[in-house]
Amino acid sequence: MMTDTLPDRLCVNPKSPHYDEALLTRGVGIRFNGKQRTDVEEYCVSEGWIRVPAGRARDRRGDPITIKLKGEVVPFLFAEQEAKP
Repeated sequence: MMTDTLPDRLCVNPKSPHYDEALLTRGVGIRFNGKQRTDVEEYCVSEGWIRVPAGRARDRRGDPITIKLKGEVVPFLFAEQEAKP
């Protein structure tokens, strides 16, 4: 049974302890500083940051190199976003 509350921290990388496949398949969106972002790798609401890829750069394991951006983070489910006018 799924609830509509989103976690404080979520990551799209399966190697991360903050990865949740069931939640990600439902469709999680991020609004960062008032704008919707589609390139977010990880977020933390309580600390106010997101991680986004730094261009096409990859580390030695093939994962994207990310940078941390600080600001207001508002996660939402896509079903909720579509329902609101």
